[in-house]
Amino acid sequence: MTSVSDCFAQLRNRGQCALIPFLTAGDPDLETTASALRQLDASGADLIELGVPYSDPLADGPVIQAAATRALQRGTRLDHVLGMVTELSPEIRAPIILFTYYNPIYHRGVTEYLQQIAKAGVRGLVVPDLPLEESEYLLQQATDLGIEVTLLVAPTSSKERIEKIALCSQGFIYLVSTTGVTGMRTKVENRVQDLIADLRQVTDKPIGVGFGISRTEHARQMMEWGADAAIVGSAFVNRLSEGSSSQGLSAISTFCRSLKSSLLMEV
Repeated sequence: MTSVSDCFAQLRNRGQCALIPFLTAGDPDLETTASALRQLDASGADLIELGVPYSDPLADGPVIQAAATRALQRGTRLDHVLGMVTELSPEIRAPIILFTYYNPIYHRGVTEYLQQIAKAGVRGLVVPDLPLEESEYLLQQATDLGIEVTLLVAPTSSKERIEKIALCSQGFIYLVSTTGVTGMRTKVENRVQDLIADLRQVTDKPIGVGFGISRTEHARQMMEWGADAAIVGSAFVNRLSEGSSSQGLSAISTFCRSLKSSLLMEV
């Protein structure tokens, strides 16, 4: 499995925009999650974001909150997730980016947490409630272990703050498209185009746009506006949760191929 940065470099050389699906680990169960990751890897996902279920997910909308609650109620814990990733990571091509909140990292200890996820084969980390001002120690420890920590830029971030985040973020920069939580929306706000342009003025690092990207036309729009990746979460989580596990796996595979095809069409 390649690193997050190397994956983006390869895609940039080919002139391609990345597709990053998100799933919640353990929903409906970890066996299905493992099958889903294989399906996404085989269906065009360039990188995969894997959410660790957490009881107080401040950045997550109702679809992902509900998935996390179901996973926790069925007993899914971090060690179970890492066990599944350890078995799966040698099989798949797309780098796995773990999406988690800071409390579990702090509770386990930063160094121990990072050592364990690195050993499992995780290549990237997104911690949405970690402010830039508190990120230095985590970033340094992660760098030493080959984990790239991606920081988030919000629509309300000042230009000065955007520059600082762009400087520190590793792998890529996660641009949040809306001031709300994650979730499916009918359209992406036009100001995202300006935010991408503002970021591009201060960095040449890859830019991934998430929160509210749920349709092929949204992903395509992000590419046309100059983003390097479209991050799609709730739309995948919702499809996987509907019907039987086999129906859910088929649905996310079809959706993934459709999204990737939209990103390969010439502008």
